[in-house]
Amino acid sequence: MTLAETIGLWALHRCDPERAHGLSLAALRAGLVPLPGVITSPRLETQLAGLTLPNPVGLAAGYDKNAVALAPLLRSGFGFLEVGAATPRPQPGNPQPRLFRLTEDRAAINRFGFNNEGACAISPRLALRPKGPVPVGLNLGANKDSADRAADFAAVLATCGPHIDFATVNVSSPNTEKLRDLQGRAALSALLAGVMEVQAGLARPVPVFLKIAPDLAEDEIADVAEVALASGIGGVIATNTTLSREGLKSDHKGQAGGLSGAPLFEKSTRVLARLSQLTEGKLPLIGVGGVSSPEQAWEKIRAGATAVQIYTALVYEGLSLAARVARGLELIAAREGFARVSDATGTGRDRWL
Repeated sequence: MTLAETIGLWALHRCDPERAHGLSLAALRAGLVPLPGVITSPRLETQLAGLTLPNPVGLAAGYDKNAVALAPLLRSGFGFLEVGAATPRPQPGNPQPRLFRLTEDRAAINRFGFNNEGACAISPRLALRPKGPVPVGLNLGANKDSADRAADFAAVLATCGPHIDFATVNVSSPNTEKLRDLQGRAALSALLAGVMEVQAGLARPVPVFLKIAPDLAEDEIADVAEVALASGIGGVIATNTTLSREGLKSDHKGQAGGLSGAPLFEKSTRVLARLSQLTEGKLPLIGVGGVSSPEQAWEKIRAGATAVQIYTALVYEGLSLAARVARGLELIAAREGFARVSDATGTGRDRWL
């Protein structure tokens, strides 16, 4: 991390967290943040559900909710980007304050509630993004007051699908009432069938990923694996935020919402490893939750991930973390004797079971 980045983070941490979030996006768009460009090499290049990633380190959904900073983010060192979540209609989300830093825990709690400008506003921004080697995907969400939430996911894909490289069905946010109920076997099967019907009708069908919660019981994880394998989706993202508050120290630990960051690492990695075991390598997995170093990204990969995503760690480590993790993965893979980082996928899974 450079001195300028350290000072910038110090200043942002003196602001309200949601305001700091907005200021960081504004700084990116204004060209105030040094960007490394695309980070790649033969060892880092990764195949994921038909996509070619320059490197396996992605940006998780939630940072650029409305796809307003795609041009700089495409040059920020990530191997793929996920924006959103987008809902069919604009919605303001939950009342503020709704984002809390847990600095002592290197974590955050949010209860945004899918605040976004809606699929019709986001779609043209996706269409106009600079073209290049870094895939861009969209997290699909449902409106809080929708009469048919399952149909909302398909509606967003129909609107934005022509302009994205992948889509993520997000049924695991804890901040929309009863949304996680859609992770049950029957509801999830029906929802994915509707999304895949729209996907098949796109001029250029894109892989669809499913993002799940870390709080699923063993039988629920097994149900997700079975439905995912039968549905024809491209992969699973494990995991979203948790409702657990175990071991937290920060003053904000009692806030309602989803917890992300360092405390999530072990819990999400265990779910990832279990999914890897259940799917027997037949379905690509993306590991997310608590990654803040190359070593932790390597652990996710060895637990079964083809690629990883980061987000909350950027609050504490800065945007340069993406390039540091990618370059670090390359060094670790070389040291461990792997020709490609992806060759290590699942080689350490048993440690997490």
